[in-house]
Amino acid sequence: MASESSTPKPLAIDSSLCFVTAIESFSRQLNLSLPPLKLPFRPPPFPSDFPQSKLIPNSRFVVDAFGHAGDYSLSYFLSHFHSDHYGGLSPTWCKGIIFCSHLTARLLLEVLKVPLPFVHPLPLRQPTTIDGCEVILVDANHCPGAVQFLFKIPCGDGKFERYVHTGDFRFFDSMRVDPVLERFIGSDAVFLDTTYCNPKFSFPSQEESIEYIVNIIQQTGGASKGSMGNVLFLVATYVIGKEKILLQIASRCNRKIMVDARKMTVLRVLGYGESGVFTEHESESDVHVVGWNVLGETWPFFRPNFVRIKDIMVEKGYSKVVGFVPTGWTYELKHNKFSVRSKDSLEIHLVPYSEHSNYNELREYVKFLRPKRVVPTVGLDVDKLDSKHADKIKKHFAGLVDEMANRKEFLKGFHRGSGEMSDDVDENATKAETEFQEFEEKEISSCMNISVKTDASNSGMGLSSLQEVGCTNLFESNDGEQQKIIQELRECLPAWVTQDQILDLISSSGRNVVDAVSNFYERETEFYEHVSTLTDICPKYPSKISDSPFTFPATDNKKVVILGKVDTSSGHASKSSSPRGTAKTKTSPGKRKRNFQDKPKNKSRKNLSLHSGGSKQSTITKFFRKAPHLSDCSKMESIEEQNCQDQSSPNDITEYVNKMDEFIQIINGDESLKTLVESLLVKTNGDMNMALDLYYTNPQERLGQNEKGHIFSGNPIQTERNSDECLSTQKKNMLENIGLETDLSKKINETFVSLPPEDYDPVKNACWRYGQPAPYIHLVRTFDLLEEEKGKIKATSMLCNMFRSLLVLSSEDVLPAVYLCTNKIAADHENMELNIGGSLVTAALEEACGVGRSKITEMYNELGDLGDVALACRQAQRLLAPPSPLLIKDVLSTLRKVSVQTGSGSTARKRNLIVNLMRSCREKEIKFLVRTLVRNLRIGAMLKTVLHALSQAVFISSSLNIYKEEMLGNLKEKLQNFSATVLDAYNVLPNFQDLIVPSLMGKGIEFSSSSLSMVPGIPIKPMLAKITNGIPRALKIFENKAFTCEYKYDGQRAQIHKLADGSLRVFSRNSDDTTSKFPDLIKIINELSKPAVSTFILDAEVVGVDRKNNCRLMSFQELSSRGRGNKDSLIAVDSIKTAGVTSPG
Repeated sequence: MASESSTPKPLAIDSSLCFVTAIESFSRQLNLSLPPLKLPFRPPPFPSDFPQSKLIPNSRFVVDAFGHAGDYSLSYFLSHFHSDHYGGLSPTWCKGIIFCSHLTARLLLEVLKVPLPFVHPLPLRQPTTIDGCEVILVDANHCPGAVQFLFKIPCGDGKFERYVHTGDFRFFDSMRVDPVLERFIGSDAVFLDTTYCNPKFSFPSQEESIEYIVNIIQQTGGASKGSMGNVLFLVATYVIGKEKILLQIASRCNRKIMVDARKMTVLRVLGYGESGVFTEHESESDVHVVGWNVLGETWPFFRPNFVRIKDIMVEKGYSKVVGFVPTGWTYELKHNKFSVRSKDSLEIHLVPYSEHSNYNELREYVKFLRPKRVVPTVGLDVDKLDSKHADKIKKHFAGLVDEMANRKEFLKGFHRGSGEMSDDVDENATKAETEFQEFEEKEISSCMNISVKTDASNSGMGLSSLQEVGCTNLFESNDGEQQKIIQELRECLPAWVTQDQILDLISSSGRNVVDAVSNFYERETEFYEHVSTLTDICPKYPSKISDSPFTFPATDNKKVVILGKVDTSSGHASKSSSPRGTAKTKTSPGKRKRNFQDKPKNKSRKNLSLHSGGSKQSTITKFFRKAPHLSDCSKMESIEEQNCQDQSSPNDITEYVNKMDEFIQIINGDESLKTLVESLLVKTNGDMNMALDLYYTNPQERLGQNEKGHIFSGNPIQTERNSDECLSTQKKNMLENIGLETDLSKKINETFVSLPPEDYDPVKNACWRYGQPAPYIHLVRTFDLLEEEKGKIKATSMLCNMFRSLLVLSSEDVLPAVYLCTNKIAADHENMELNIGGSLVTAALEEACGVGRSKITEMYNELGDLGDVALACRQAQRLLAPPSPLLIKDVLSTLRKVSVQTGSGSTARKRNLIVNLMRSCREKEIKFLVRTLVRNLRIGAMLKTVLHALSQAVFISSSLNIYKEEMLGNLKEKLQNFSATVLDAYNVLPNFQDLIVPSLMGKGIEFSSSSLSMVPGIPIKPMLAKITNGIPRALKIFENKAFTCEYKYDGQRAQIHKLADGSLRVFSRNSDDTTSKFPDLIKIINELSKPAVSTFILDAEVVGVDRKNNCRLMSFQELSSRGRGNKDSLIAVDSIKTAGVTSPG
């Protein structure tokens, strides 16, 4: 907000009065008798589902929302004349006054025939008051007549809110010096055209794109007027827009531009009708303007329509066509910025010309205006300001908006005292912030001075020597302007940023605050690591910061180190020795997590210190103050000593022993694991859930054990044998972790399968140990990485590493893992399917996570994936006891149990089995479990990729020395050959369970497909024909080699297997058992089989024959439509085409 500035008195408009006048005029034109409208209007409130990106706050102004028109508004603003913005307007429009530019108004009247009384054009760059609000129109650099709307909305006490609605616009440099736009720097919001709000859309300027088009026309078709050649140039445009391109072609190529009648009508409105540049006669120009989708579809990617282009070429008598599609959507970042699609004599040039701002221009515009917030107007679900997609777009402008102003607005709502004005809030908030900044600078300055003196003493240098080599005091500056810039940066940057870092940012950005903030967020990690290093030195010299006005409580049971500060939470607080009172912490007391040995006592309440003169309830502003630094190591040492003494009480030790026993019982362990369990409980401060996660996540080598096998933390629960080492270990850990946030979840989520195979250790990098069953989380973490990985080679490498750990640590889990990776529960020919639908999975999810079906439906509509919905529900759920970890073999076994449930009550039994699986899920297990249930794993790994990965894992595990010593080129070739061998074997014998996996794991690199033979009863993967677009293409593929042709019957592919027991089975091309569909075929084969042949496999085509109609061969559809087991239509023996007979008995 800002105070009203002195400006010329604008033209005043009352929309209600205008609307009454318009209705009366409109009714007279139509000879209607309407009752007179009464003023003032009392419109109803806007509906809850009204798009917020089209509504100006604190007003009844709507922008480009004619499709949502209603009686809740009379003031409608149209930014430009494009159908996606004026949709809803028609010759019968009478719902409100339309405010727009003069050019857009003419288009509305002459093209759309909107009634004149309802169209009210506004002047450019001149303020107009509408219903007490000031509105200014400025050019949007889009299509002719396109404008941006600048709103000033009064909000009482002589103040107003400022909003910028860009409509569709393209940013250009002259906007930076526009005096009208400069008055809207620091606006409350910018409603931004986010059409290309993606870093990949960094297409060139309009001038460069136009230059490209002109050069192509000049090079291909010459530049002389009237010399019509054999090349036709087609330019795709909208009804209005892209006129800059057409005018430049006409001017620089000395040509007229041919347009159709509708386009000419628009051009006449724009003032180009009598210029002689455009014509409606085809014979006068070889540059023709065509509709937008004539040359091809542009969304979501360009698909050329060569058939239609060829028809145009033939119809108009040209021998070549060169087309131009000018739009930012066709921009391809990874390739040449000007792409070309060609076929024969047809060319289509994809020109990244756009009248929308590209990504960098959008950021520049926001950087220039520096609003309090950005409201996206284009994108998925942007009508809801808090939608997931809108939040994602807003993140692109982090650091460019005025975050400090937002913070102050937020704090005002919580300020104590109804009689206090907002100015007092600003003053108090600024004062409190300044006090903390001064204290922070003092502490960091002390730490830095200590560091300088220490380094100087170690090197024999004095302070004067340091100054000689350029060491100056970074905290002093006599430049008043620089101090102002420093203060502005302090308001924008996190509290932990040091003074020298701010000065460095100012210097590198040329004293530009916005650039400095942008540079900071690009290098935030680097700055943070530097501050952490500096803060590590601070606790070693307590004498330099002993004058801190803050004190820590005497009994600190838990400390969380974050961003260079220590956040303390305790059962009671001691009185502060400072006039400021007790130091506040960042953690809300009600949300602090207690260790199980904490015993809150009521008597501690009377020791709480209250701020003098204040109420007992602290204001929320105090919770936003900066937490004090770790400033007194002597006090910390006494705290640590007390912690170590307190933690060895008999009750705590008894409870600790009980937890150890419970932990061992959960993991089905024995007494030999006591040392490990003790270490895990120490590591997690007795948190059973975290300890179990660590047990199934990190191998023993990565648990941070010391030589005795124990793990120490900042507040351990230890037995007597390590109590002597408690204090020293706590000091060491505290000093090592100052400035680093303790985040156990990051350790839990750590995975190594993305490492290159040569760096991956299948034992150390696994999340379980030898002899234990493999946890399902091992697969899930790999799936999570695969979901984000687009490269096939990298995906294969991840799967390979995953299988290597399984091969080494628990080989019996390899087969279940293969099935789960391929989204199967059995071989195809076993016909074992889950046979469950999304409704059953949703019902199980309701029961397991306690979420209603309506909520699940709402989340699914937003996220689009039931697995993501399940994960969101599970993350919001808290459990009283940790679940038993899921194992790979148990997941597959349960899924197979689900598949065989039949009969009465089978649905309930299936649901119970699924619920039990869901309740045992950790991390993201439930996400991929649900995807497995709905048969859509979405990891991008097909069966072939899994086989390649498994074969590579076996090769590396079987010949580790060869893998490490072999030359890369030779090794790659051997891996490819071995993978091809495994794939060939699977095509011949697609059975993981009994043949492929056992044989592959048993023989290793000695595995050969020749060692496996076809087995009747297991269908062979079919060899399918390649489709070609004609005989010439087929001849080209054979490359003049001899070949034979065979008639292709329109029937069903069938593999007929005779088993050793004499039974016959028929399999489809997809390896499905279709024996029951062909009883007549089984009878014929039995009659034709010789007794000497005990087994065989017959690959054939089954064709139906209509014996009543001259033995007509029936179509595939007719054959497929007959009932199962129907013998009415016999199958002709001659119609079975044999592809091969194998395995004679």
